[in-house]
Amino acid sequence: AVYHELLGEIVNAIAPHTEADPVAILTQLLVSFGAAVGRGAWFQVEATRHHSNEYMCLVGDSSRSRKGSSWDHVRRLIINADPSLEPRVLTGLSSGEGVIWAVRDPTAQDPGIPDQRLLVIEPEFASALKASNRELSTLSPTLRSGWDGRPLAILTRTAPARASTAHIAVIGHITQHELRRHTTSLELANGYINRVLLIACRRQRLLPEGGHPDPLHNTGLDRLLAAALRQARTAGQIRLNPDARELWHHAYRRLATEPQNTILAQITARAEAHAIRLALIYTLTDGQRQITTPHLQAALALQGYAARSAAWALTGATGDPLAEQIHAVLRQHPSGLTRSQISQALNH
Repeated sequence: AVYHELLGEIVNAIAPHTEADPVAILTQLLVSFGAAVGRGAWFQVEATRHHSNEYMCLVGDSSRSRKGSSWDHVRRLIINADPSLEPRVLTGLSSGEGVIWAVRDPTAQDPGIPDQRLLVIEPEFASALKASNRELSTLSPTLRSGWDGRPLAILTRTAPARASTAHIAVIGHITQHELRRHTTSLELANGYINRVLLIACRRQRLLPEGGHPDPLHNTGLDRLLAAALRQARTAGQIRLNPDARELWHHAYRRLATEPQNTILAQITARAEAHAIRLALIYTLTDGQRQITTPHLQAALALQGYAARSAAWALTGATGDPLAEQIHAVLRQHPSGLTRSQISQALNH
């Protein structure tokens, strides 16, 4: 269901020519497309506008999951569809101040950033989690506000900055071990991690000499994507059609049911919001202005996969990084370790 229409055709054309997981290509393409759209399309819930910006992190069970290879295909495709997005694709999440500075409003002394779209690619998402855990770090609250679409601000005396219409999307890559080690109980509780769709991926095939360098050549799919993107920028408010509305009412009750597992309940607490944002992006890639049943079914299927990915990635996780490190060390020594040996293994 998730490989819907144009996106499915693109992924199916690329998949045989790469070792990367098709779901990695699909989800990064969805997030990139949503970033390129900007704030010209939204779905309204009460007084809240859900725009097409999403946060997503690929989780591979090793460094061989070909997460980077999947992004290379998506980057070329989305930049060709929208060359103006290229300078807005940045990396290096380290502080909230840095994020706001990259999308700041103009002032009398500073021209600011006219294009407040921002697609952050973080191949080492563990570093962003570590940065968020630093005392007095502003990265987590800034990213949370950015996902919500709220105005961002740095209230410092020396270099105040504000971003009133920032449109921030994030794509991260991480291993399962790193995710477990650096996900703290605070991040689970404050809503940072549950704003990120966790997507499990793995290498799909072995291609010693690689595949075709341009799998979409002469398919016309790249031009269709560019046309959908141009139309999506001014789509305005997107609504559910009658059939999709009925499906959404049933799905909403199911998504609102809290899982018994505490950590899984915390990490899927925004399942409803993720599902409707994904449905919005699917609709825009189709060039439509109403969410139909297939769009919603695709979004619900992908959100469900993300929930299962989170359950796999964080099974048995404690939310305590020190406990995770001790557990990892003990697994490498089945016969056991003394307290002194554990202390030495963790550099005291």
